[in-house]
Amino acid sequence: MWHGVIPAVTTKFNEDGSLDFVEMERCFALLIDAGCDGLIACGSLGEGPMLSHAERLDVLRLSKQVCGARPALLTIAEAATRDACALAEKAARAGADGLMVVPSTIYHSNHKETVATLRAVAAAGDLPIMLYSNRLAYRVDVTTDMLEELADDARFVAVKESSDDIRRSTEIINRLGSRYALFTGVDNLAFEALAVGAVGWVAGLVVAFPKETVAIYQLMQAGRNAEALAIYRWFRPLLDLDVSTYLVQNIKLAEALAIGSNERVRAPRLPLEGEQRARAEAIIRQAMETRPHLPRLG
Repeated sequence: MWHGVIPAVTTKFNEDGSLDFVEMERCFALLIDAGCDGLIACGSLGEGPMLSHAERLDVLRLSKQVCGARPALLTIAEAATRDACALAEKAARAGADGLMVVPSTIYHSNHKETVATLRAVAAAGDLPIMLYSNRLAYRVDVTTDMLEELADDARFVAVKESSDDIRRSTEIINRLGSRYALFTGVDNLAFEALAVGAVGWVAGLVVAFPKETVAIYQLMQAGRNAEALAIYRWFRPLLDLDVSTYLVQNIKLAEALAIGSNERVRAPRLPLEGEQRARAEAIIRQAMETRPHLPRLG
């Protein structure tokens, strides 16, 4: 149902902290024009937990407008199942094509609780769902056993696999075949995941380097792995910026330098400064100065 490069977009703010719809529309359009296959709004990179439900729905509506016929998903990552269900219902009414659902990021639920929450959100929104498994960041692992248990509900259509263990991708495919569309959610494991059978990439650095990200995916799909690997090796220092407590600040800095955007974040986050900023900026500028030639595709 879903495949390809689907960016987890950043949320743009004006100087007064309000949503900057003009800049978001510009940035989202760059992604779609580069060949991305949809957008995911208000995830971790999109600072979703720092936004009100109304703000998240506004970002979703803009994403949907820019996507056209391509899917626009809203991230559901609430502490309480009740709130997750309420947001899922609102997203459906706002025209979401699907949801990316994270188990509670506050209470670390057990197997039974996690499955019950995911089923409740699916019933509330009645939309296609990408399950987000990220045991490192959120402490709750959507395991292969859980995926097998949830497979009886057709609304669960995809999984964003972010366990940081590339063996999990093969485990999912071996156990469940093509039941779920398997997406990699770890930027610096993308080549590896695509090589073992992932059909999509929920990408982060794509928001600053869309053409290179799309090229890697399309080359892999065409069996031109050596060409994809050459780009990926150039990309790796940048992709490492996604695997960090400061991924939002890192990637917004990359957007500021690479596509002329801004790096405003919502508190308690603050923009990078000092040695940390200098290190990230050096990586980004080095990559910009050595951008690879992209082969002809299609």
